[in-house]
Amino acid sequence: MRTDSPKPQLDAIDRQILQALQVDGRLSNVDLAERVHLSPSACLRRVKQLEESGVIGQYVALLNAKALGQHGTCFTIINLTAMNDGVLEAFERAVRDQPEVLDCFYVAGSNDYLIRFSYRDAEDLERFHTQVLMRLPGVERSNSMLVLRTVKKTTALPL
Repeated sequence: MRTDSPKPQLDAIDRQILQALQVDGRLSNVDLAERVHLSPSACLRRVKQLEESGVIGQYVALLNAKALGQHGTCFTIINLTAMNDGVLEAFERAVRDQPEVLDCFYVAGSNDYLIRFSYRDAEDLERFHTQVLMRLPGVERSNSMLVLRTVKKTTALPL
């Protein structure tokens, strides 16, 4: 998503389009146009503008982790040995190269990073912790929280 342009002005129809696509990104333009009460050409023009402005960042398929054998989710707080540019850059570069890390956030407060990953079982969790997580550059300490149950999970932003 582009961050160098001013915030786009969204009207009620743009918001309806975005809400519909957040629920089902595979909607055909004809179906989407019907839902938002536009002609297909006007709807397509608006969707293209939303894509070009960066409001629609990408279209993806959301996979079911459990169906793929990933039965656990873990959030881990990471604290680094130092907070200088070299350590931060090395850590972030290494995290980007780890396909198992689903999210990594640089956070404010007494901790440095928060990462999320999924795992198959206890052995996979231990392997990830010892062979991947604790070998990332600059990691001094970690604190993991295992998800017992997901109460709410959404990819849809409130509009």
